[in-house]
Amino acid sequence: MQMDDTLVSIILPTYNRADYIRSALDSVFSQTFRNWELVIIDDGSTDDTVAVINEYDDSRIVYLYQENRGVSAARNHGIEKSRGEYIALLDSDDEWLPKKLEKQLRYMQENDFEICQTDEIWIRNGKRVNQPKKYSKPEGWFFESSLEMCLISPSCTIFTRKAWDVIGPFDVEMPSCEDYDMWLRACLAYPVGLLSERLTVKHGGRSDQLSNCVPCADLHRIRALVKILQCGKLDVDQQTAAMSELESKAKIYRQGCEKRGKKDEAERVWNLFCMMRDGKNISLNLLR
Repeated sequence: MQMDDTLVSIILPTYNRADYIRSALDSVFSQTFRNWELVIIDDGSTDDTVAVINEYDDSRIVYLYQENRGVSAARNHGIEKSRGEYIALLDSDDEWLPKKLEKQLRYMQENDFEICQTDEIWIRNGKRVNQPKKYSKPEGWFFESSLEMCLISPSCTIFTRKAWDVIGPFDVEMPSCEDYDMWLRACLAYPVGLLSERLTVKHGGRSDQLSNCVPCADLHRIRALVKILQCGKLDVDQQTAAMSELESKAKIYRQGCEKRGKKDEAERVWNLFCMMRDGKNISLNLLR
């Protein structure tokens, strides 16, 4: 497939981001690659988000509204309604540099990657900051490295629809860490390409972001690890590495619960880990 024939579906979920979404939209319209559709999923916004979107009159925009169900449901809905062979994720408070799509698509096609990300610029509270070394993005097969922390950033990422059929959908039962969950499946199934140019601008440090306003992120990461351990696709080394990481995260969660006086919850989750360690399957309903 040649680049000129490639349709990219840009999936942009948003919820009450009227003050930020304009920068994301402007960055899409500034792209040097023009063969895209922009699927905006409004997850029940009650602010002026719709008014901002209506400022952009372009037939390539697909606007979808749903009652508030969370970012996972919004992304899944947008991808289901999209048409492109390639799918690019963009959060409504992030933005792209103008050649992001052009360069990334070319890199994917020249190197035969089904999933690829760019490097990124971090903005925290309006100021550019340096990324700690531990957040450096790798390339290739790195499932074991991705167990400790999420090494793929949604707004940096493009994947093919073929890959989505293998790794999707996002888990709608996870109010946060849904990207960590899906990227574990991605890293198990495919090598991940890295275009090592900072072509994505990732904003952070605000109180309204999921990482700051959704409690018990460690519990959601534990759920993701249990899912991957029970998927039946890990080899012996991968199973050992995932179980080790599950133990580490279960210990951290247990210690945190004990410090907050939640001894019953600490014991409950630790017992679930012990069941996993002993080779028993557990219900994901216990880890919501």
